[in-house]
Amino acid sequence: MKFKNPLLVVSDMEKSKNFYKDVLGLRVILDFGANVTLTGGLCLQTKETWMQFIDAKEDEISFGGNNAEIYFEEDNFDAFADKLKTVDGIAYVHPVIEHRWGQRVVRFYDPDRHIIEVGENMKIVCKRFLDSGMTDEEVAERMDVPLKFVNACKK
Repeated sequence: MKFKNPLLVVSDMEKSKNFYKDVLGLRVILDFGANVTLTGGLCLQTKETWMQFIDAKEDEISFGGNNAEIYFEEDNFDAFADKLKTVDGIAYVHPVIEHRWGQRVVRFYDPDRHIIEVGENMKIVCKRFLDSGMTDEEVAERMDVPLKFVNACKK
């Protein structure tokens, strides 16, 4: 068995395609109308067809459950965070925060209130700490990663 793709049910396919293109830079690679595959393997399915697939009624499909997220990493996190501030209508789960291991992240909702997390690339986090003058050992401790990871980030 092989895992293929995550699939999100959406209420407005065009609005969702535009959101993922404009905000996250994803492109449509397959478009079957009611089902779309974006770069990275994320699939979108219309609510109407999803209801047919699982034999569900309208009130059995809900959005905004806050129980899962789609996760992305960004090398140029500051530029992405600045870009996000210019997008009209972004609803934040929370603004940019820094986790205890030093990775900066932001979480926000897509048009159907699926949570999107964009985090700073972990190699970039490591390099940021090294560039600040921390030793390899200090970085490994700060990030709670093996020294081997820190050394690999230096290449």
